[in-house]
Amino acid sequence: MSKMAGGSRPSGRQGAAGATFVLDDFLPYRLSVAANRVSRALAERYAAHGLSIPEWRVMAVVGGFAPLSSNEVCRRTEMDKAKVSRAVTRLVAAGLLARRPDETDRRLITLSFTAKGRRTYEAIVPLALALERELTAALEPGERRTLERILDKLRDGPAAAP
Repeated sequence: MSKMAGGSRPSGRQGAAGATFVLDDFLPYRLSVAANRVSRALAERYAAHGLSIPEWRVMAVVGGFAPLSSNEVCRRTEMDKAKVSRAVTRLVAAGLLARRPDETDRRLITLSFTAKGRRTYEAIVPLALALERELTAALEPGERRTLERILDKLRDGPAAAP
């Protein structure tokens, strides 16, 4: 199925049930590697803005759904609470995000952009969209729609349940 970067295919290992396990063919591993490579490629593009990958993910979600709580950021990004908390703390300290009481439930704190945060977000979005165009340029005309349907199925399938 797939090949390692060096071109040689690793031999599989027998599992307890007798099934052969080839890491390079294991879908969760392949998805993780692909996601990490794409995240790093994007991080190189917005490095001048001084954001880490988790910080950009928080910024992207705030840009699409603000105002929202840190818990909602966790839910939308699938990042753990501690990672989101650290990213939010750094973004607030950098003057990119503001924390405010929720308008309907004063016990909740919502996140939104400051003027500086909005400018930073608007500077990075074109970089992100350019990377997306580069990635999808390798796909045949119908493959992007197929990829999107497959990703939706994987996101919403049985493994997605908490």
